[in-house]
Amino acid sequence: MPIPNEIPAHARIVVRVSEGVDPVDHRMKYRDYVGHVLSWDGHLLELSRDAAANGSRPAQRVSIDAESIITLKPVPERHFTRP
Repeated sequence: MPIPNEIPAHARIVVRVSEGVDPVDHRMKYRDYVGHVLSWDGHLLELSRDAAANGSRPAQRVSIDAESIITLKPVPERHFTRP
């Protein structure tokens, strides 16, 4: 998949990266990151990763190397509803 030359700051995206082949089952493993773009220079994506919806993981800043990116696409903002 071709990666865009420009990704607007503050855009909410999902990025799938390759984590390599699992040594136990010999299958390719992937990880998805959902968050807001902080910066993109064509080689390194800085992302403010969203906290997990169930509270199991806090928000975090991640750096993703362009060579590990498999796909990326925009996603809508998360909606919060009050009970």
